[in-house]
Parts: sequence; structure tokens; C-alpha cells
Amino acid sequence: MSKNIIHSDNAPAAIGAYSQAVRAGNTVYLSGQIPLDPKTMALVSDQFAEQAHQVFKNLQAVCEAAGGSLNDIVKINAYLTDLSNFAVFNEVMGQYFAQPFPARAAVGVAALPRDALVEAEAVMVLAD
Repeated sequence: MSKNIIHSDNAPAAIGAYSQAVRAGNTVYLSGQIPLDPKTMALVSDQFAEQAHQVFKNLQAVCEAAGGSLNDIVKINAYLTDLSNFAVFNEVMGQYFAQPFPARAAVGVAALPRDALVEAEAVMVLAD
């Protein structure tokens, strides 16, 4: 099976040795997105809710570049530097997804790149 590299100029450029996403068959593996503005490559804010919104906007841009949308995501892994922001993350995520929601894990971590407060990665499945 071949793999196709997905790239969007509407999402932050990779800041390491990875691709924004890789498609293998009908499955697209989206790399973790932190709340960077794709134009400036700087964090959008120091506020958790604003960072969470940007993470979903970045994921959305990569989904669209792959020919899908957030509605095609089947699994999200979220990483929060402070689990007291869990309720806010749920609220923000609810603005980008409708039922049935994707499967999800939310994990507390000590730190994230660029001192971000949140990061999310996802798996998307596209129609044949």
C-alpha cells in the first residue's frame, strides 16, 4: 500500500522531522497540532480556550487538504499540560464536532512544544 503525504499552507508547517498528515489507503493519520498561527508560527494566545480553538482550526485545515473534514475523524488524542482545563477542552471540542463524536483520549502531560497548553492528533477515515 502506498502512502501519500498531506500538506496544507493553512496549518502550521512541521517543526520537526514529520509530515502534517499521511494517507494510507482510506485512513489519514494527522500529526499533533499545537496552537500555532500558520502565518506567524507563533502561539495564538496564552489563554487555554483560544489555544484549543486554534488546534481544531489547524486540524481542520489538514483534514481539508486530505479531502475530508473534521466529521471524518474517528479518533482524537489530546494532550493538556493542566487537566483542570479538561472541561474547557470538552466545551471547545463540542463546537467543532457533532454526534456521533469521535473516540478520544485526553492525557495530562508535563510540557508541550513551544510551551503550548494543548496539542491534539487525530485519525481520519475517508469514504472510498
